[in-house]
Amino acid sequence: MIDKRFYNNKICLNVLAGNVDNAKEIYDITEGHVVIGLLAAKYETVDQAVKEMIIYKEAIDGAISISLGAGDPNQWKKVAHISRELDAEHINQIFPAVGYTRAMAKNESSFINCLVNPLDKLGYVNIATGPLSTKKDPTKVHLSTAIALIREMGGNSVKLFPMNGLQNKEMYKEIVKICADENFAIEPTGGIDLENFEEIVVIALESGVKQIIPHVYSAIIDGSTGKTNVEDVKQLYEIVKRVGI
Repeated sequence: MIDKRFYNNKICLNVLAGNVDNAKEIYDITEGHVVIGLLAAKYETVDQAVKEMIIYKEAIDGAISISLGAGDPNQWKKVAHISRELDAEHINQIFPAVGYTRAMAKNESSFINCLVNPLDKLGYVNIATGPLSTKKDPTKVHLSTAIALIREMGGNSVKLFPMNGLQNKEMYKEIVKICADENFAIEPTGGIDLENFEEIVVIALESGVKQIIPHVYSAIIDGSTGKTNVEDVKQLYEIVKRVGI
């Protein structure tokens, strides 16, 4: 299952779903080139999260992504402990907790991303993304060094958050270039919508990035129902097919 979505395809969508039926629709429309983000912040306990996530997992061929919820560093342990109980394809995690999560994960081959913050200084990211370290000064590290550390901790990709769409295009171009040079996956997150999605993906692919997992969340959610708009997902997937799965 993981091979299909992450290791043999250039692009895998990461979106939310309002309920299980919404998730099924999204999964079918994207022909499985998607993982559905399930937010740890939504649940009071690990047990509650695991019970509901299993329902999603069984309904969509395992295509779930255990998420923090708006990059909330206070959810890191809940994410790790859910991963211990649930065989998940994709896991979102803050930089300081990637190693902990890899050791906890029930599935040794789960794809774990590592949240870092973009910086104005080209090629550098902030790795102080934990509940304590976020209260301190940023820890500025060149992305190539950060990737080496992520690999050593057992992580699989850089989650760049909050990206704010293409607000700083030069920063993003440098980030994806480094990911390409290091043969490492990238997950741009924050401010991605129907207008900038294609450019964000194309910039990464043209840089030579072999895997990109764009997170498209609030921009395609129907505020009146809480569901992700399936027609919007269809548009995104049409772009994915056009620019290269």
